[in-house]
Amino acid sequence: MIAQLKQKLKSKSKTASATKAKNKAKSASEQQSSQQPNEKSAQQNGFVPTPFNPPFWLTNPHLQTILPKFFAPKPPTYRREIIRDSLDESDVAYDFYDAYPIDTKSGQKEQTPLVVLFHGMEGSSDSHYARVLAHHIHAQGWHFVVAHFRSCGGIPASGRVFYNAGDTAEVHHMLQTLTQHYEHIYAVGVSLGGNALAKYMGEYAEDVCCEAAVSISSPVDMSSAAMNMQRFLGQKIYTPYLLNPIIKKALKNEISDEEIEAIKAVDRISDFDHIFTAPRHGYRSNNDYYRSASALPYLIDVAKPLLLISAMDDPFIGFTATQNDVSECVTLVDTDHGGHIGYLRYSPEQKKFDINWIPETVADYFKFVGIAS
Repeated sequence: MIAQLKQKLKSKSKTASATKAKNKAKSASEQQSSQQPNEKSAQQNGFVPTPFNPPFWLTNPHLQTILPKFFAPKPPTYRREIIRDSLDESDVAYDFYDAYPIDTKSGQKEQTPLVVLFHGMEGSSDSHYARVLAHHIHAQGWHFVVAHFRSCGGIPASGRVFYNAGDTAEVHHMLQTLTQHYEHIYAVGVSLGGNALAKYMGEYAEDVCCEAAVSISSPVDMSSAAMNMQRFLGQKIYTPYLLNPIIKKALKNEISDEEIEAIKAVDRISDFDHIFTAPRHGYRSNNDYYRSASALPYLIDVAKPLLLISAMDDPFIGFTATQNDVSECVTLVDTDHGGHIGYLRYSPEQKKFDINWIPETVADYFKFVGIAS
């Protein structure tokens, strides 16, 4: 009888152990199954920036667009290098803000990351967004440079070609030039420069010369952006601010008397693009330029990390990308407010304004994707 009891207990023990093992395996399987969607979701949407929540009296998109330049820090002391453009026609300026003194002639590549900024229309290293980004990137211990497009940064274009929103060959040339001295390159594009960079990321895909990129306030659908600029405030306030400087440059270039008369009569950016930008850069018309240069159709082919930041109240940019328009490598951050390259905040505790949300988000994203250090 004792032997039968021992055998019964042994049998129960085996059953319990088998049941326990089975439950453990089932639990592990369920846990793995529940984690897989989360991991996939994290890969696609894992980056969560600090929310941009300005006080209600600072939510007006035109205030957000106009005021930030009054709260920019002083420009850093840049180190300027002059390098030929991709066509070998014009000199262009690269303004560096080094994390520490470097020797570009040593033959060894810098291992500290370099963040490259592609500016907006008629922008430069003196633009408010360039200044604040330069200081913030420097504070991270990274190198920074503004790669100027032709005719910008105080250096006139010496050839017939200026710059345009779809010139990915020039973007590639600039980044490729920088890879000669820097091992780890990250890129940021703003407005027109942001569209050019986003288009580049999709057009060149795996062959891009940067490890990750951020595009801010970018008109990825340029036709709708052009229509936005023809509205009342766009026409009366923003157009003269953007158009007058580039018209002055154009008039100093090699142009015919007929072109001069046509350009002098221009009062819309779309007209200037039709008369000057499009034919100078190989497009048939302004419509052909907007269709061909827009980044939106290329975003589905992006193969490296790209963050697109857009404010839904931006008075410039028109239609923005949706999740169905982009590859898994693209993260979309759409904020309710922010204007065009604005993102002006106010701290009631410190009683001060700041425009640090953009550079903070840029640095956080590069850290999120694993910036080399």
